[in-house]
Amino acid sequence: MKLNYFRTICVGFAFFLICAFWQAYDTVIPMILTNKFGMGQTWSGIIMALDNILALFMLPLFGAISDKCRSKLGRRTPFILIGTIAAALAFVALSLVDGMQLNHISAIAKVDDPAALEIIYTEEKDAALITPDGDSFVLSDVYTKEEFTAIRSQVTNDKGKLVTNHDYTNYVVPARQAYAAGVTRNQVLPLVLFVIFLLVTLVAMSTFRSPAVALMPDVTMKPLRSKANAIINLMGSAGGILVLGLGMVFATSAVKNSMMAYTPFFTVIAGIMIAALIIFMLTVREPLFVKEREEKEREYGIGDEEEAIAENAGKHKLGAAEKRSLIFILASIILWFMGYNAVTSKYSVYATNILHKDYNMTLIIAQGAAILAYLPVGIVASKIGRKKTIIAGVIMLTVAFGSAALMNSDTPTMLMNCMFALAGIAWATINVNSFPMVVEMCSGADVGRYTGFYYTASMAAQVVTPIFSGFLMDQFGMRVLFPYAVVFVALAILTMVFVKHGDSKPTAKKGLEVLDEDMD
Repeated sequence: MKLNYFRTICVGFAFFLICAFWQAYDTVIPMILTNKFGMGQTWSGIIMALDNILALFMLPLFGAISDKCRSKLGRRTPFILIGTIAAALAFVALSLVDGMQLNHISAIAKVDDPAALEIIYTEEKDAALITPDGDSFVLSDVYTKEEFTAIRSQVTNDKGKLVTNHDYTNYVVPARQAYAAGVTRNQVLPLVLFVIFLLVTLVAMSTFRSPAVALMPDVTMKPLRSKANAIINLMGSAGGILVLGLGMVFATSAVKNSMMAYTPFFTVIAGIMIAALIIFMLTVREPLFVKEREEKEREYGIGDEEEAIAENAGKHKLGAAEKRSLIFILASIILWFMGYNAVTSKYSVYATNILHKDYNMTLIIAQGAAILAYLPVGIVASKIGRKKTIIAGVIMLTVAFGSAALMNSDTPTMLMNCMFALAGIAWATINVNSFPMVVEMCSGADVGRYTGFYYTASMAAQVVTPIFSGFLMDQFGMRVLFPYAVVFVALAILTMVFVKHGDSKPTAKKGLEVLDEDMD
């Protein structure tokens, strides 16, 4: 049997547009909340957790609803079509509210404007502030007004290169955020509108995430799902890299652009989502693809027993041992997402304030490494099994995050790039195999429901971790981020040991297919 790569790529455009959205969301929204609304990391984490709170009940709900959908477009396609259009429109509207808040803080919107810095100093000179490293200070104890207004966001180092000014990051940014927080308290309407449009956007995204992910198992035979999931994740990484590349074009990570208007950037992202949707709608014929998958499974004798169980009993029931494996794989998913999402939801702020690096470039390196790893990882899993492959990935991610915890702005760029590349490979290794392990335990009639289980576990972690990690960062400084991630990712190694089901099952080859093994 062979995977239809072209068809899988076409199906993957749904995941492409989803990942393009989340890449923009995870990197830009935290900066808007901290820079323009003046939120601390705890409150920023609460806002960033909203999508995951919604996902806790909406992903299983819409996964189950799509299981029962019987439209001419198929079970999943209608949700992808309507949800994408609604999310793209709401995302553009969200950027307009960002522009409204920018107008309200226009007095300090110019980063290196001495007049703006004078306003900030006058308002915040006696306030108790905290540097990104967690050190408290009073602005007037550190700088006079004249010294403060002379600070610039960039300075020339001893090699003649422009670099981020540490004093600007440590003293100007906290004072500016405190001023923005005061403006927000006095004029709360922009924040209220921002949260409302954010909720609309997130609800729209939640309606089709489970259906989009469930589509791959719908059209792919079980033994080929790890390889197919590698293609789907590759498409997602391509969407993320495209957005990160656009971030470099728009210079979203530059300190000088920390108060930029995001409407042009968000509009381009929405356009990418719509373009990917158009390609998906033109190339994917869901009912036909599902019918062909069912015919091939009958030809190879795959899934006959479990489908009979599903037909007679309504759904495939797990035995006690299978239930334990399901619980442990879901626990593992929770743990590695606790670590990984803490980093992804806070990294843009961490990179700007601690590493003084372009977060777009480091994330592109991680995504690029993941893309190179997806297909080999799928092939490795088909040889040695999904469980062993996942454990190897979790170990690599622990090493990568542990190394990142020791890095600072003086760390050689090459070393930093290597660690982010390792993190990308590790996450690809985990991602390619974890979702197929979950849906391997269910019948075809329950794919949407088990997809919901997978996302409920991941979203539960992503509800808690931005808030908890944000609280710790407010209390102990931003450097707590990577040690926090290491602890949770390492714990996932222990839970994975107890997973005994859901691994890939080699199938007997027929006829000339034996000679085709290396061509899959």
